[in-house]
Amino acid sequence: MYQIIVTGLSHKTAPLEIREGFIVQDEAYKEVLSDLNSRESVLESLILSTCNRTELYVVTNDYERCIDEIKDSLLTYHNLDEIVINNHFYSYTNEKAVKHLLRVTSSLDSMVVGEPQILGQVKNSYNLSSKNESNGIILNRLFQYAFFVAKKVRSKTSIGSLSVSISYLAVELSKRIFEDLSDRTILLVGTGEMAVLAAKNLINSGIKNLLITSRTYENAAALSNELKGSAIKLEEIYYRLKDVDIVITATGSNNYIFKSEHISQALKLRKNEPMFFIDIAVPRDVDPKVNEIPSVYLYDIDDMQGVLDNNISSRKESARKAESIVDNHGDKFINWLEGLKVLPTIVKLREKMESIKRLELERVFGKLETLDDTQKENINNMVDRLIGKMLHEPITNLKKESSSSLGAIYSDTIQKLYNLDEELELIEDLEDDVTDRN
Repeated sequence: MYQIIVTGLSHKTAPLEIREGFIVQDEAYKEVLSDLNSRESVLESLILSTCNRTELYVVTNDYERCIDEIKDSLLTYHNLDEIVINNHFYSYTNEKAVKHLLRVTSSLDSMVVGEPQILGQVKNSYNLSSKNESNGIILNRLFQYAFFVAKKVRSKTSIGSLSVSISYLAVELSKRIFEDLSDRTILLVGTGEMAVLAAKNLINSGIKNLLITSRTYENAAALSNELKGSAIKLEEIYYRLKDVDIVITATGSNNYIFKSEHISQALKLRKNEPMFFIDIAVPRDVDPKVNEIPSVYLYDIDDMQGVLDNNISSRKESARKAESIVDNHGDKFINWLEGLKVLPTIVKLREKMESIKRLELERVFGKLETLDDTQKENINNMVDRLIGKMLHEPITNLKKESSSSLGAIYSDTIQKLYNLDEELELIEDLEDDVTDRN
């Protein structure tokens, strides 16, 4: 029996200092995936790595061995003690794994329920896995199904309209520290999706002095033109810190951009006027030691968790409706997965009928040499229809019972009755169980 496993850690099980050690950047994705796929028990795999979670989705037919090999792969790449995995990682199988992914993709498992970024992040991970030919029949079906369910959650509930992003929360926190942002100078470091969202929220909050920098100056200049800010080169940021009240940083750097010495020098020039740092990058851009400096206030992404809007009751009601959709569709996918147990029998039966048909038609056509191509085609089509009608009810009933104890009995009986003992490769069921996707 094929099993789906998800194992990983998230903002619910591990603090930021642990999560950032497991981040898999896009440029390292292929290397990590390659090591995972080299394990014998891993049949399909996909890695989802965001600021709030790193999860491995794996298909296997040897659960115990697969869990051990996943753990070994994680420890090999991240060079961490096994106690970290034991204390902070979770693992789900089959039904729980499927419903977990549906909840993640639908933003029910996010730090901020309803935030819109997670769906794009999951799609990016799926595309990277597809590019590396790491996901097969089961993960392809699962993730396409998850995208469908996420879309349905958005369309059937108001969870999306109630959502706030981490970037929005960062701006709200800025407003709590400085009541009036209009006369403040803000430095935005990074031009990725979260940084752009933060910048737009800052503009909506009335900010007029916005500095933007990025590893690529052209990107900073383009965003500055769009938002009517000022672009500066990355190497200028330490000099310009003396003029900045709020720093929002969201880059993909693996090293700290801001360290204690940078901030201390800027404070001297500012005559110790307070500075506020919002670090929404994972791994972090600001050394946590900066928080020990007087007159400096540092918040990271975990601190955002407590900064929520007031519409909690409406959010919970939408979440309940979304959970119901996830549960219902999770059960449907599990039924499809259970159906894979009888699929080899169905394939073998169809192949045997096709083989018998081919041999018998060759024998008949050999005796009836006067038949033209049209007549032969008509006979062939008639035989196809006859076989199809004969197999329709047995196959339909076999599929219906695939998730029950009778499924295995029916499958074994058919294999014995028709002598279907030839091993065939498992292929995808051509009939799409998700008929309402469109």
